[in-house]
Amino acid sequence: MPTYVDLDGVRTWYDEKGTGDPVVLLHPGGADSRAFGPNLEAFAARFRTFTPDRRGHGHTADVSGPITFDLMAEDTIRFLERVVGATARLVGYSDGAIVALLVARRRPDLVSHLVLVAGVFHNDGWLPGVIDTHTAPPTFMAASYGEVSPDGIDHYPVVVKKLAHMRLTEPALTTDDLAAIGCRTLVMLGDDDEVRLEHATSLYRGLTQAELAVVPGTSHGLLVEKPELCNRIINDFLSIEPVPTLAPIRRANMHRAAPHT
Repeated sequence: MPTYVDLDGVRTWYDEKGTGDPVVLLHPGGADSRAFGPNLEAFAARFRTFTPDRRGHGHTADVSGPITFDLMAEDTIRFLERVVGATARLVGYSDGAIVALLVARRRPDLVSHLVLVAGVFHNDGWLPGVIDTHTAPPTFMAASYGEVSPDGIDHYPVVVKKLAHMRLTEPALTTDDLAAIGCRTLVMLGDDDEVRLEHATSLYRGLTQAELAVVPGTSHGLLVEKPELCNRIINDFLSIEPVPTLAPIRRANMHRAAPHT
């Protein structure tokens, strides 16, 4: 049921559905938890799902000062501590994936599994032209913001400016930073994504317990474009232990299947 929680001055809206182990869904930047509309029911059928709207997004009002990935990660850590109250699985989409990655790095005790959908670990991971600070977002995004924001649609340009400034320099993690993240992680993107495929591969290789899924025939909107396929991949990752593989290369020292006879 939708409600609010105060996270040290950030009055944060969230919804909760389902039962079972907790899964926290972290929405894309400039959007809100409604972005998981085609996915939420599939996840809530297996898990206790939480869908918070981050500061300046959706039903959660903006606060004075900048919006940064670091601040949103701290907000999420407080949310995990005060609302979820247990180690959780994090599913982050686009900017939400970056927030999830930062949370797992800072507080590994709070994260059992990571799903990073169409996200980057460094700002140079976006394709050229994707981060365009001179072009206004599509009008439908402003209209969507105005539908639920307590700040009203007139505040939308303020949030857009804050997010644009953030994306010029953030995130800026290194492969050494990635190597320190030890939980199971699914790196997922569309084959025609805004994230450079080479960057996603570097993210996958930089993490010690990573799996990789490239969804064919999709773009940065893969969770909406092929929801049934994406939901199945994510749900299986979150609920099924890794299978022994017959010819492991990267994971050869992690587990080895019985000989094929």
